[in-house]
Amino acid sequence: MTAEPTRQEVVTDLQVGGMTCAACVGRVERKLGKLDGVTAGVNLATGRARISHPPQIGPDQLIAVVEQAGYTAELPDPPRTRRGEDQPEAESAESRRERDRLVGTALLAVPVLVLSMVPGLQFRNWQWLCFVFAAPVAGWGAWPFHLRAVRGLRHAAVTMDTLVSLGVAASFSWSAYALFLGGAGDPGMRMPFSLVPSASEGVAHIYLEAAVAVPLFVLGGRFLEARARRGTGAALRSLARIAAKEVSVRHADGERLVPIEQLLVGQVFVVRPGERVATDGTVVEGSSAVDLALVTGEGEPVEVGPGAAVVGGAVNAGGLLLVRATAVGADTQLARITRLVTEAQAGKARAQRLADTVAGVFVPVVLALAATTLGFWLGAGVQPQVAITACVSVLVVACPCALGLATPTALMAATGRGAQLGVLVGGPQALEGLRHIDAVVLDKTGTLTSGHMSVARVTAVPDGLGAGQVLKLAGAVEQGSEHPLGRAVAAHAVRLLAEDRLPSVRDFVALPARGVRGRVGEHLVEVLVPDGELPAPLAAALPGAEAAAHTVVMVRVDGRAEALIEIGDVLRPGSYRAVDRLRRLGVRPVLATGDRAASARAVATDLGIDDVHARCTPEDKAALVRALRSRGHRVAVVGDGVNDAAALAVADLGIAMGSGTDVAIGAADVTLVRGDIETLADAVRLARSALGTIRANLVWAFGYNVLTVPLAMVGLLNPMLAAAAMSVSSLLVVGNSLRLRAWQPSPVRGRTLRPAARSTP
Repeated sequence: MTAEPTRQEVVTDLQVGGMTCAACVGRVERKLGKLDGVTAGVNLATGRARISHPPQIGPDQLIAVVEQAGYTAELPDPPRTRRGEDQPEAESAESRRERDRLVGTALLAVPVLVLSMVPGLQFRNWQWLCFVFAAPVAGWGAWPFHLRAVRGLRHAAVTMDTLVSLGVAASFSWSAYALFLGGAGDPGMRMPFSLVPSASEGVAHIYLEAAVAVPLFVLGGRFLEARARRGTGAALRSLARIAAKEVSVRHADGERLVPIEQLLVGQVFVVRPGERVATDGTVVEGSSAVDLALVTGEGEPVEVGPGAAVVGGAVNAGGLLLVRATAVGADTQLARITRLVTEAQAGKARAQRLADTVAGVFVPVVLALAATTLGFWLGAGVQPQVAITACVSVLVVACPCALGLATPTALMAATGRGAQLGVLVGGPQALEGLRHIDAVVLDKTGTLTSGHMSVARVTAVPDGLGAGQVLKLAGAVEQGSEHPLGRAVAAHAVRLLAEDRLPSVRDFVALPARGVRGRVGEHLVEVLVPDGELPAPLAAALPGAEAAAHTVVMVRVDGRAEALIEIGDVLRPGSYRAVDRLRRLGVRPVLATGDRAASARAVATDLGIDDVHARCTPEDKAALVRALRSRGHRVAVVGDGVNDAAALAVADLGIAMGSGTDVAIGAADVTLVRGDIETLADAVRLARSALGTIRANLVWAFGYNVLTVPLAMVGLLNPMLAAAAMSVSSLLVVGNSLRLRAWQPSPVRGRTLRPAARSTP
């Protein structure tokens, strides 16, 4: 389970600027962690720091610590006051500056690269033209790296920018020396291109191509990387976009358009066709179909009418609706979804914490290796330019950026995709828990079943009035009943017969412990608990109904038994498929319910579950989870009610149905927004894909440095290729993570499922 702050702790989020690699992340976390009682987690991909701290430490003090570390920090804009257009404008302005710097650098760097790499194009004094083009690239083009490197040194910190700045400065300085003092400025000088460092006879080699290639490739890589990272956060931006900005509130004197922040609980607002529902509420007038695809991932529109609940952000696809607000602001389901996704993307997996630990010492180690390489080659008696080139290659090729991006980008993509599919993952620990579970304890009512009484089957005598007519008469009588069984019969009659109104009833009488009786038209209709002898077809149906733990009522018309109606809590349509898919994934299903044994066995038999526990109290469920864990299982619990909260809290992973209570959702690590148990298997598969992607990213990030740094040290890697390899490394990590945005759940196979009519009260 994800650890929560204690009551004495406060959680503050800060937006941190200026971080470029995992070493930056580690530095910010260490600086904040030096404050008493402060723990911090920093996400490179989002630039967000989540800090737990004592109440006496304020945000200003936290911001000051981050700034003392050499970075910028500010409190994120509150969602209620954030202007919808300010952030996109700021992002586009920053993107334009990055793009302009990249374009300018490319225009100056490309001629230098072409002339340096194609000896046939080298004319008299070509090297001086290259020097003129390279100077602004090494200065203005690489200025962000120089600036951040100097800022870090002022705070005794070395980062990726330090390596890039030193590499550019060393390459350009050596080239300037070679041109002015080393004989490379001769008008007729020609320089052959080599993929590995080399020296010309009697003439110092210039490395202007490295001086321009390093900032060009790094700027280009970071520009593409930033765009790709923004793609991993698409889910959050889409959630922000579907939130309404204004709402039309109904008053006694008409309608008035007001900002969404001014809407109050209890006010009635108007939702016209094509508009989004402004906030969570209850329909008070009108009927329509609402599209929940962007909120819960539900593909089919849902019909709503007076009394139906609607969710903020849903699209009204039909008629005019009047809705009474039941929640506003941070209390809405959309706000909770956004908050859960944000918190999930701010966390770190165990593998990433290891990577951050390595990255914290990575840059100093690289600097030491670069100095060792320079000293070794100079001591070996090679020409200084070869030694300097090998040193520059080591500085440039080493890249902790990929280490810092390995987990955050995959986590952002996976949690965002999960939110689109109706699966809210509470953080990386929950994702890891989903990946490793091998047993799942399932509640029955509201999880595997619909949670409300409904008619499962109607059995009529062959020579009687017929099932439809009998159901119509029974539904008409039950209109006057307040009993759950009676309401289920009446609702089923209306739904099945597709009639607006059932016939009226006269002389209605409720018979205690027996049923109801009344006249419908000319018929005396009784809906009773069966007793005595029944017609053969009904007598044959009764044992099957009892085996399924259905509640059975008999319908008599004018004194003759006409039909048996079986009533129960019907299985959700996807329950069998969900249990089957979990079993195929190697997850053992366990049924634990507070219902009686007959009900539990009926559901378990229908779903193929062998391990059944009935009459379970909340304490019994928690004890069952502890027993399974003691036997070595990694246990998840799926539930939707207050009685499931204890078991959810003690499990390795708690999973709540989105249709459940706030207590259950609050105790869970994962929420199935649609309340569809079938998405649980998709959540497990998504978690396994995400963790596989993270492992692949980290293997690449570590393996890349293990391979390329030794090549650079022994002089087998040109600085230009080193810069390209370093940029490609980060892009591969981000690109691999982006594949999760296109992850698809398993298609529903065209197989025969067990009938979903089995149900229990």
